[in-house]
Amino acid sequence: MSIPLYVKIKDEDNVAIAVNEIKAGTEVMEGVTARHDIPQAHKIALQDIPKGEPVIRYGVVLGYALEEIKKGDWINEFMLELPTPPDVDNMEFATNIVTDLPEPPVKTWEGYRNPWGGPAGTRNILGISTTVQCVTGVLNVAVEKMRKELLPKYPNVDAIVPINHAYGCGVAINAPEAVVPIRSLRNLAKHPNFGGQLMVVSLGCEKLTVEKLLDEADISPENVIVLQEKQGFQAMIDALMEMADKKLKILNERKRETLPLSDLLIGMQCGGSDAFSGVTANPSAGYAADMLVKGGATVMFSEVTEVRDGVYLLAHRCINEEVGKKLAAEMKWYDNYLKEGEVDRSANPTPGNKKGGLANIVEKAMGSIAKSGTSPIVEVLSPGEKPTKHGLIYAATPASDIVCGPCQLASGIGLQVFMTGRGTPYGLAIAPVIKVCSRNDMKEQWPDLIDVCAGPIATGDATIADIGTLLFNEIIDVASGRKKPFAEQYNLCNDLCIFNPAPIT
Repeated sequence: MSIPLYVKIKDEDNVAIAVNEIKAGTEVMEGVTARHDIPQAHKIALQDIPKGEPVIRYGVVLGYALEEIKKGDWINEFMLELPTPPDVDNMEFATNIVTDLPEPPVKTWEGYRNPWGGPAGTRNILGISTTVQCVTGVLNVAVEKMRKELLPKYPNVDAIVPINHAYGCGVAINAPEAVVPIRSLRNLAKHPNFGGQLMVVSLGCEKLTVEKLLDEADISPENVIVLQEKQGFQAMIDALMEMADKKLKILNERKRETLPLSDLLIGMQCGGSDAFSGVTANPSAGYAADMLVKGGATVMFSEVTEVRDGVYLLAHRCINEEVGKKLAAEMKWYDNYLKEGEVDRSANPTPGNKKGGLANIVEKAMGSIAKSGTSPIVEVLSPGEKPTKHGLIYAATPASDIVCGPCQLASGIGLQVFMTGRGTPYGLAIAPVIKVCSRNDMKEQWPDLIDVCAGPIATGDATIADIGTLLFNEIIDVASGRKKPFAEQYNLCNDLCIFNPAPIT
């Protein structure tokens, strides 16, 4: 079967994207001949577009032509004027509630029950929380020693992970927006993968006190070490080793159990996106998400700037006005956050996004929301909040990969599915990350970094349902500990960047 030259999403689209590079003079379809070389994933005009008229993909206006565009022209980021963002004050809610979702192949998985309640764990990890960045140096030395001397004694424990971060002191701890980093760190301390074991390292003079990080009932010498109370470096290391040994012994007794999908919480994220992301990888993730929701699981998607231009579509999927109004409030908060920095959502796309064919944030957003599938949105969360419902959840976070990831971890995800078009070795230490690529070329370039390739959709060799089902099964296998994605195998993990919109003093 011959590979198609282009992908067109909706009948009303006046552009298509090139499946592979199209040379000038190639007849793309009847009546349309490329007037320039069209790079892979970039747009070709299917009709003449006068100056000021809309360029349409996904059935939505990506922008307005800055100059006349001829049929067969290559359309890039320099040729479009960004449209006004959708109004969030007058959105309609609950007008597109889809309940006919694909049936999942299985409705159970093997996980660790969560002693704190809520979603189950996918891994068995000793997580060591910190109140302030100042303790990181000592803790890292101790963790290296723990991994060499203690971890081999406890074969049922997967890892020891320090929760190092840049917060805790030199910050406006009582500023209104300080609630975001404090909430995130409090929730991270009780992540489902930590098995009910608290271990906290404090310096002793920081603004983020232990009382702000833990509940009063959890504050005890069994859970907290204050470095300023120790007699020198060696005493610090000895105390950390002793506490870790006790925690590891308890964690080593944890066992996986057969659990319903309602005990599974996963996150969806994309980064290093290209114009195929919204055609192959993200829709496949959306199909898997619909299967998970149908089976009772909870699926979270995020990235405010990467849904902002499609927010009205999400509003239609909110189950009621209360959820819809929370969605609108989160969008407005972020609009103001960007405005205070004298930027808007157009600051989001990267040079790599544009090289991959994404002309602007509108095009990026329309592809990004595809990873949410079609399920009703049952809840909207502020950054780092924990969900209270099962189903599809929108968690408002920054779009930055290394900030969105920790926000979703704070909300309790046990696994993340990460879609990419350009490629990124991104990973998380606390939870496994399944990497899904949008193009066959990407899988060929990084065969030992990409777990699932959605490229066959673009070439006509597979359907979204095919890859979505494949991804669903991969999620269940990874969550159940039967498989390790490449990022986990190689211990690839990014720094834990906690979102802090509050002032630094």
